[in-house]
Amino acid sequence: MKILKLLNKINLSILIGFFFLQNSYSTEPIDIWKIDNQTIKENNVENNETIENENTITESIFQITQEKDNTIKIDEEKNLLSKNINIVGIYDPADHDLSMYMWSYSNGTKILELVDKINKINLSQDAKEILNIALLTNSYFPKKNINKEQFLKIKSDWLIRQKDLNLIEAYLSKNDSLESESNLVRYYLDYYLSRSDLGKACDIFNKINFQINDDYVLKFKIYCLISTNKNEEAQLLFDLSKEDGLSDIFFEKKFAYLVGYDETVDKEISEKSLLNFHLSHRTDPNFNFEPKIDTSKMIWKYLSYANLLQNIDLIDLEDKEKLLTIEMATHEKNYEEKELFALYERFKFNINQLLTVEESYKLLSGPESRALVYQGILITKATPERIKLVKLLKDLFNKDKISEAFNSKLVEFLESMDETQIPLDYTDFYNIHKKTNITKNNKKIKFNNKIIHQSKILDYFIEESDSKSIEKDLANLFKKIKKDKKYFFSMKDLIILESLKSDGIDFPKKTYEYEVLDPNIPYDIQLLINRDEPGLALLRLVEILGEDNVTEVGSDTIYFIVSVLNQLNLDKVRNNILLKVLPLKV
Repeated sequence: MKILKLLNKINLSILIGFFFLQNSYSTEPIDIWKIDNQTIKENNVENNETIENENTITESIFQITQEKDNTIKIDEEKNLLSKNINIVGIYDPADHDLSMYMWSYSNGTKILELVDKINKINLSQDAKEILNIALLTNSYFPKKNINKEQFLKIKSDWLIRQKDLNLIEAYLSKNDSLESESNLVRYYLDYYLSRSDLGKACDIFNKINFQINDDYVLKFKIYCLISTNKNEEAQLLFDLSKEDGLSDIFFEKKFAYLVGYDETVDKEISEKSLLNFHLSHRTDPNFNFEPKIDTSKMIWKYLSYANLLQNIDLIDLEDKEKLLTIEMATHEKNYEEKELFALYERFKFNINQLLTVEESYKLLSGPESRALVYQGILITKATPERIKLVKLLKDLFNKDKISEAFNSKLVEFLESMDETQIPLDYTDFYNIHKKTNITKNNKKIKFNNKIIHQSKILDYFIEESDSKSIEKDLANLFKKIKKDKKYFFSMKDLIILESLKSDGIDFPKKTYEYEVLDPNIPYDIQLLINRDEPGLALLRLVEILGEDNVTEVGSDTIYFIVSVLNQLNLDKVRNNILLKVLPLKV
């Protein structure tokens, strides 16, 4: 009995000790980075990246500085373990010297206002590259005055605006929490379907890992299963969708026909969506459709790629509405320009009209007037008279808002002219529209070690170099400059030197004196830098660049942009800009 009591006391002691030990552990923070993939799966964690190995996710996510607010860190770490993952993007933050907190401190109202301004600008390629970095880098969502759906819409709208299908595919396939992004999936599906590439469209369903809550996308997936002879899977998904409330009589009829339940050919043609239109075509062996001006662009594109557009040679020249439709279709690139101008050549004009084109065209309707001016160009040989007619024709296309129907043919006309014979009044028109064969790509950098911003110091910005080696090169360069009493420190020199200083490169003790200029950083951008809001700061740089590439802006603007990037420690973004604007290229 004593032994039993002793055992009971021992057991009680162990139990009490275990209880306090459990309590102690429960107060310690959980190291979420040590949770293995299996544990994540068991806790239904929906991550937004394809996890190749544990080291990769640790290296990618742990770009967190010690200065960050502890409350935000705790909240974000909890989000990683919750079902609502708040990280969406394509690029690893480390790829551009950013962190996943790049938006955490930003005001959503400011983001929405700035994005609205940017959306009204025809951005240059360099501005687009910076905006891609800002919007498509993996990061937590901002929390103030903006919700997740609004922030995701900014990203998806930008992807659609760019029309870069590779980026869209990467974005859809790398993120698991895009249930609300049905518009982006739909755009992807319709893009490839309109180009008669059903296989490419359907392949996206093998790559996305988020739940589909959109009826259109669900119907498209069902159709994809049928098109790959997976009728049983299609039937199961169809039945489940019906139970969830899917109701579409048109689709149900097409479904029954495609799986063999009903052999009746339904002649109804629906333009409600591109999928409906495609199903109308697919299920009618004698399909025939004549588009009109108000027919959607996607359907026009579909007809073009499916060879369903009417042959130009069969167009009735008396049908004015049809002619306008053909012109608009050419503007939308559904007919080729050469087909439209072949149509113009079919018009019959008398000698008097052809000899007095500049007056006679005013008496004709839109398509007829353009056909007359075009034929006038063909029979005119003298450059001064010819370019007048070419400009007149371009103006007529612009007037009816179909300017894209006269692009390649315009260049062809201009390149056939003797530039020395162009009248002074038409030189701007000629220079703006003539296609140049000069390219700045794939040129090698040429170093000039007598000038700082053209010297081999640029190697430092091309690839990671040993700082001691750069410091030695810098010392040698300053020695040469010191001997040159007439050397002038240009703005581009200052850009290089200030960037090196920002990176912690030690300058020679006896440095040749030069004046450091004020980069004139706008107050609002300096505030964003001070508040550690790199996302918003990048948006402001995009707005400032606007339609200009970095090679097209002045040195003062480059100095300001580089100064901002130096303060943000975005060296990789900065280096990309420096290597575009500073080196000599041959």
